[in-house]
Amino acid sequence: MIKVLIQVEAGSCDKNLYNENTLEYKETRLVSRPYPYPYGFIIGTSAADGDSVDCYLITHDELTSGTTVECEPIGLLEQDEGGEIDHKVLAALPGQDIEIGPGLLQELQDFIHAIFAKFPEVRVSVGPILPREAALRHIQASRHA
Repeated sequence: MIKVLIQVEAGSCDKNLYNENTLEYKETRLVSRPYPYPYGFIIGTSAADGDSVDCYLITHDELTSGTTVECEPIGLLEQDEGGEIDHKVLAALPGQDIEIGPGLLQELQDFIHAIFAKFPEVRVSVGPILPREAALRHIQASRHA
């Protein structure tokens, strides 16, 4: 199980930013397209970009920004932003059976490309969804000592 702080509610264009160490709210930024799923970061991690590991929680349950939820990693979405690796963990709530298929990949790719269309100077590429084991390795490699 991993603990994720929800920054953005599904369907919202408000990306709430939090201090990733204290979990205190900092500010809200408006994004150009509503998030398809709740989005946040895995508490206690530090990715290659220096931020916590990002996570999409693949669920239709309503999850409120600022809440912490325990969930299970189910996949890893490969993402590169301007030559910097910024993979996203995909997770599910306990007991929810989520299908990872081409439809989910297309939905996430479309969303990410739409968000970055506002920043043409940043070349973003979104790769495949890797299996759960890749997500677990990515999380483990990013855990704080």
